[in-house]
Amino acid sequence: MRNISLFGIFIFVISGCATVKETYSQDGKKAYTLNCSGTARGWDKCYSSAGDLCGTKGYNIMQKSSEDLTAIGGNAYSFGGAKTKERTMMVSCKE
Repeated sequence: MRNISLFGIFIFVISGCATVKETYSQDGKKAYTLNCSGTARGWDKCYSSAGDLCGTKGYNIMQKSSEDLTAIGGNAYSFGGAKTKERTMMVSCKE
């Protein structure tokens, strides 16, 4: 039973919303950096979070980047690796 609970928490964490960080654009306006990286997330998580932040006003995409990454790790007994995708987008809400 404990393994099922841990698996459920793991799935919830990797399929969650984009991570949001408040920042400022080059012209001094408030902006948001959204991170929707990972294999279980996609650009839809960034777009959804931007929509939630800005509401009916809408938003402008100021910057968008994507990069394929490979992570490899191990110990004295085994090693492994995984591919993932790093996705970030900076948006500002329309006034």
